[in-house]
Amino acid sequence: MPLPTSNTLYGDKTYWDERYAAESADAPFDWFKSYNDLAPQLRGLIPQKDARILMLGCGNSTLSQDMYADGYTDIVNVDYSSVVIEQMRARHPEMEWLEMDVRSLKFADGAFDVAIDKGTMDAMMTAKGDIWNPPQQVVDDVTAEVSEVLRTLKPGGIFVYLTFGQPHFRRRFLTREGTTLEVRELGEADAFHYYLYILRT
Repeated sequence: MPLPTSNTLYGDKTYWDERYAAESADAPFDWFKSYNDLAPQLRGLIPQKDARILMLGCGNSTLSQDMYADGYTDIVNVDYSSVVIEQMRARHPEMEWLEMDVRSLKFADGAFDVAIDKGTMDAMMTAKGDIWNPPQQVVDDVTAEVSEVLRTLKPGGIFVYLTFGQPHFRRRFLTREGTTLEVRELGEADAFHYYLYILRT
């Protein structure tokens, strides 16, 4: 699949609609690690298979279907691209697929036990600017996502975020009063070090 002409397009809805429309509906793509890579971590973090799980910016990743096959059958998938939502709904009608922006989730407070972000927040951080002092739009977008996720999590819920973003760039966005943050380094793959951020309410 062609790469965008600029990394900033990763944060653009039109880019994703066009990209998904141009790709085969049967061509899933996983950013970062696969479920096989993450399964030991996720099984430990989510021991209850009946947990209600929110998949943020699901795209056409196989993560949801792999988790479903592993017994996690209460998964709600959201993405702001209507194109990919229609594709995934047709491919996996056993799960719920909703067109929705992670910065403005249309769920009641405390609706989920777990929320998972595998690269969505990273896409919002691709705006040009100083990585140490990101543009206000980046700060606003990421702050909105984290706030919405925490709102929709039940007390005792967890927000799991997989990224190659190092702690000194990501921790500031994930540190919230009344929560605890754990960072796990998952090691190197594809020339990147990956991190799992676990925010507990």
